[in-house]
Amino acid sequence: MDPQKTQNAGRAVWGLARRQHYVVTRRQLVGLGVHPDAIKHRLASGRLHPVHAGVYAVGRRELARLGELVAAVLACGDGAVLGHAAAGELWGIVPRGRLEVIVPPGRSPRRPGIIVHRTALAAAHIARRHSIPVTTPTRTLIDVAPYLQGDLLERAVNEADRLDLIDPERLRESLKELTGTRGVAKLRSLLDRRTFTLTDSALERSFKPIARAAGLPQPLTQQWVNGFRVDFFWPQLGLVVETDGLRYHRTAAQQSRAHLRDQAHLAAGLQPLRFTHAQVAYDKPHVEAMLRIFSSAPEPPGNSGAPRRPRPPRR
Repeated sequence: MDPQKTQNAGRAVWGLARRQHYVVTRRQLVGLGVHPDAIKHRLASGRLHPVHAGVYAVGRRELARLGELVAAVLACGDGAVLGHAAAGELWGIVPRGRLEVIVPPGRSPRRPGIIVHRTALAAAHIARRHSIPVTTPTRTLIDVAPYLQGDLLERAVNEADRLDLIDPERLRESLKELTGTRGVAKLRSLLDRRTFTLTDSALERSFKPIARAAGLPQPLTQQWVNGFRVDFFWPQLGLVVETDGLRYHRTAAQQSRAHLRDQAHLAAGLQPLRFTHAQVAYDKPHVEAMLRIFSSAPEPPGNSGAPRRPRPPRR
């Protein structure tokens, strides 16, 4: 073979290997002009190391995790993308797990150590991360939802939110077009609580009975206190209750303003409490137990409530 062509092919192989985390396929090598006999020689001399059938590590046998992930995708052929737990790992929203790859329907690659799913993915549900084809964060959350037990799915959503990969409200809206897909119902149920928001009137209708059950008098609503409009206020108790539509404030500015409100109330000798709309709607026992701290009403039977503490001083 022409030495110049050999040199050019070698540079092309290394360039491709670097882009693919030091993994290449036999098909790619041949496409770059590497003769099959040269591939055999590189395998024999330790310049290539088999990872899967027709997939090689370049330079050394050990691969970093990104190399293992891209090798799994390459081993499954055209149209393959990283999916499910492996996609969640790549996005950084679930712990390291199994090697899982999605291929188009009609293909059935069998590769030891790789779990293959056959699913027709829309182009909008495929992205690239670290140069690896992978399902989008939204599709990834849908696909892992059936397998994440307890609060693990909520942790994954929280982490995707923290990393700005998704926005809970927009994620909730995007699920409408995927109704019927496995995992959507479970993810929607979680998001319904996270993004649940009551109107002012509905919030009052839901919250006031909880306050009464906790032994508190009728609150003032939508009052201006210390320069802020608050949801519920008991001047005789020195208590301010604020509610949030989302469990967490997304932006630093929102978080800063919430802290500023609470600090202003504390500086004025008031006690601020903050609940989410979802807690008011779905977790009434917790809200009641917290409010009962500020009441002289006895604990209801079977409800240990929350430990009492002294009320804050009032000026």
